[in-house]
Amino acid sequence: MKKGCVWLLVLFGWLGSSTATAEGPIIIKFSHVVAVDTPKGKAAEKFRELAAFYTQNRVRVDLYPNSQLYKDKEELEALQMGAVQMLAPSLAKFGPLGAKSFEVFDLPFLFNDYEALHTVTQGPVGRALLNTLEAKGIVGLAYWDNGFKQMSANKPLRNPDDFHGLKMRIQSSKVLDAQMRAMGAMPQTMAFSEVYQALQTGVVDGTENPPSNFYTQKMHEVQKYLTLSQHGYLGYAVIVNKDFWNGLPPDLRLALDKAMAEATVFANQIAKQENEQALEAVRASGKTEIITLTPEQQQAWRQKMAVVHDQMAERIGKELIAEIYRATGFDPRM
Repeated sequence: MKKGCVWLLVLFGWLGSSTATAEGPIIIKFSHVVAVDTPKGKAAEKFRELAAFYTQNRVRVDLYPNSQLYKDKEELEALQMGAVQMLAPSLAKFGPLGAKSFEVFDLPFLFNDYEALHTVTQGPVGRALLNTLEAKGIVGLAYWDNGFKQMSANKPLRNPDDFHGLKMRIQSSKVLDAQMRAMGAMPQTMAFSEVYQALQTGVVDGTENPPSNFYTQKMHEVQKYLTLSQHGYLGYAVIVNKDFWNGLPPDLRLALDKAMAEATVFANQIAKQENEQALEAVRASGKTEIITLTPEQQQAWRQKMAVVHDQMAERIGKELIAEIYRATGFDPRM
């Protein structure tokens, strides 16, 4: 989207918000890039309902799913400029913004399970990371899970050598780029909304996703194999424009914080459930063969990707990575 168009949306959005405070509810435009029936889509809807309830309809959340307003690369700029008030971008999106520390979540095999993950996202390390966004004009409210990622392609992916020469779609992330290169693949950065067509036409050979994204975006129709690798985490940070947030009456901020806390519990519960159901739906479709790695194969993936932790330590922050190792009690390089 051209910057001029974004500025027009900022102007109309500001006029609408100004009018809303005098004549009706305050409007929060909440934009995201995935389908309404994904964990993030359902969590956004839950927040919309709770926000109306706890603010007694003084705030109205308008949802714009499926990249209706902005694609991946546009939405953060739109938030900073005030064209939208709220987003839930994947954590990989903050690297290009200059918040490179968030790329720690892209490190492969960083978390063994949800318990280890939530030790970080629901603890002091996660909150400290969110606080760093304020310098960018952004307030971080919460982390929402999507789930652990699996690899897909039109050839079986069982061993690291199977990746050699494959064009694999990634989000814009230096860490994910290094991850794919460590496996011998050629990473291709691409907006999420463009992935299905790219897979269908052979522009890329495969990608990585939690099962809920894989199924709701119908990637199982254009990918022959899905490997249950559990190699990485995909999560979101729910963020809001700082000026907008600080301009709200204190009682409304408290009410919205309460709504967000409850929506976050819902989001993380539904994410695990939806991924399990999506995987079964993929299996039932018969269109994609699901591959379960042996312990030996899983270990080979870990060893091949372990180099990424050291390669990215200077970029992300050695102390931050070490702090997460200490919090989870696990160092994936060992």
